[in-house]
Amino acid sequence: MSKKTHIALIGNPNSGKTSLFNALTGMNQKVGNFPGVTVERKTGSCLLSTGNVATIIDLPGAYSLYPRRADEWVAYKAIMDPFQEFKTDLIIVIVDASNLQRNLLYASQVIDLGKPVIIALTMMDVVGTRGITIDIPALETEMGVPIVVINPRKNEGIAELKMAMSKNVANHIKPASFVSVDEMAEAPVREMLGIFPALSDYSAVHYLVNHESMSFDNDMQEKIEGIEKKNGFNHTKIQAAEILKRYHRIGDIIDKTVTEESKIRKKSIPENFDKILLHRIWGYVIMFAVLFFIFQSIFWIAEYPMNAIEWVFGKLGTWLGATLHDTWFSNLLVNGILAGMSGILVFVPQIMILFGLITFLEDTGYMARISFLTDKIMRKVGLNGKSVMPMISGLACAVPAIMSARNIENRKERLLTIMITPLMSCSARLPVYTILIALVIPKKIVFGFLNQQGLVMMGLYLLGFAMAMIVSYVMKWFIRLEEKSFFILELPLYRPPRWKNIFITMFQKAKIFVVDAGKVIMVISLMLWALSSFGPAEERDNIRKKYVTSLNNNPGEIKQLKADRDALLLENSYAGIAGQWIEPAIKPLGFDWKIGIALITSFAAREVFVGTMATLYSVGDAADNDQTLRQKMGAAARPDGTKVYTQATGVSLMIFYVLAMQCMSTLAVVKRETGSWKWPIIQLIYMTALAYLSSFVAFQLLS
Repeated sequence: MSKKTHIALIGNPNSGKTSLFNALTGMNQKVGNFPGVTVERKTGSCLLSTGNVATIIDLPGAYSLYPRRADEWVAYKAIMDPFQEFKTDLIIVIVDASNLQRNLLYASQVIDLGKPVIIALTMMDVVGTRGITIDIPALETEMGVPIVVINPRKNEGIAELKMAMSKNVANHIKPASFVSVDEMAEAPVREMLGIFPALSDYSAVHYLVNHESMSFDNDMQEKIEGIEKKNGFNHTKIQAAEILKRYHRIGDIIDKTVTEESKIRKKSIPENFDKILLHRIWGYVIMFAVLFFIFQSIFWIAEYPMNAIEWVFGKLGTWLGATLHDTWFSNLLVNGILAGMSGILVFVPQIMILFGLITFLEDTGYMARISFLTDKIMRKVGLNGKSVMPMISGLACAVPAIMSARNIENRKERLLTIMITPLMSCSARLPVYTILIALVIPKKIVFGFLNQQGLVMMGLYLLGFAMAMIVSYVMKWFIRLEEKSFFILELPLYRPPRWKNIFITMFQKAKIFVVDAGKVIMVISLMLWALSSFGPAEERDNIRKKYVTSLNNNPGEIKQLKADRDALLLENSYAGIAGQWIEPAIKPLGFDWKIGIALITSFAAREVFVGTMATLYSVGDAADNDQTLRQKMGAAARPDGTKVYTQATGVSLMIFYVLAMQCMSTLAVVKRETGSWKWPIIQLIYMTALAYLSSFVAFQLLS
């Protein structure tokens, strides 16, 4: 059996690294975390021209081999630490040709590690529009490694890159040194090579600089520390001398290989968009319009596939109910498994649309402009523009969004960002909003062209954002950390969207929702089915006996009597008893005991609310499986005959889900990121109190 080939993709942020990863791996991707680190990693399979299947890993973007941020440390350790799980056979350095000098710094450092390297040169189309010509063969000779020009957005150069990868893997070609470090640290490097003879000189320097961050045992750490002290090794001096030396040689290479038609660069039409999109007035108007379009689309486009999915499950439930005998197994199949599945799949269209549109904005470069626009607003509440990206990521999921706050160097701003990010409405809340809006908000057009349900949806997202700003403003007075803060953002070029990348992302997010969230929903749905189908035997037997007599004596009222019997059995199940126990605490908010059960179960994951409702209303109304969940919830009534889901209750419940901490995974990651249970406990308390008070006020005002 041949050895597995591992290839790492590295490069500066916005260099085209992820585009190349998608072009090489397509749908053969997996998303997980680096071992022991809460930073997302993507791996995928790629068939090389030799027939060898290589594992590709997309490492976080970095500007040099001297890491500062947490994600840069992840990339650094993946290629430097000898004890890492991922052993690289080949490194592909993605270099942005439109920012050649800065990108070649990182590339030259990687070359000097002595591992096989290929440079993938991107953005050559942008270089051409600027009247710049790069002599690729000459650049390849100067750098000493193969260079392949690619455009992953158009799938250009990918076949050539695969051939170069195959050749390099087969021959294990190591590059010559780019710069020499002998005169900078000759003695300590020689001693290090005595311990690690396979290292390059430059790798030995990095072992000296960052050995504390690598997985060496205590004895090895002491040996390296001893070499540093013996030779007076100065980290800062070595780093500064090396960077100057590299830039000097890179400057010479650029002089030899790059020519410009004119020193005065003409602005392209797309770049002039910034005059409008970043305007102090029109920029905000356009940003609001873009967000408005997204939330309108969630209802407008998704309505038809959602209705189709509901119809299919309704018909399937009716057919199975009529075909199968009335046994515990058929009850489990129809009211447990089928109800749980319908609660998962019906929201896939909306999730795909939301992520498709967000990916579109990221691909075109507009998402970075949103960060730039909101920096002034953020600073007024104790944050900065870098906080926007975690908050926008929070629209997908709070867990990776909180992890991404590691990019914020200022500790106070990072902590504030972590504390407010869960107030952003994640995609898991989307199913809850959708079903409640459909229940209590009339479906009509306002002002001649606006969907009222879409307006309410946008209002819920804006409520979360507004409350996050208020909470941050208050908290900034209590978190006493004083550091200077700078917001430096490299605005990516405007680019046409990569439709393949958008569809891959939509597919992946739908798959993650169905598989990962679906597993939780199904497990809880089945547990709820059991708790809703069983209870104290004596009481339930008495109910059944009572209704046997009523059914025999009133054959014309069989359907209503069965519905009454099932509702009474549900109330006397273990789930019903638990729900009625907590009902007094939530009654002031307009919630009944079924909603109370859903609030508890959805603490595992917010989207479980819908699965819980599907199970409870299926078990409680097993006589009519043809109805959709929305129809069953819409018909739900209290013991006094009043509707459960009035507008007051629906709005109260939506506000509760906007503001409440409804996810245990979020609390766990906050604890990990802050290193203490203090902050997640504060977060849980303030969000619960805020949600309860706001829901109470909303219900009382609308009742």
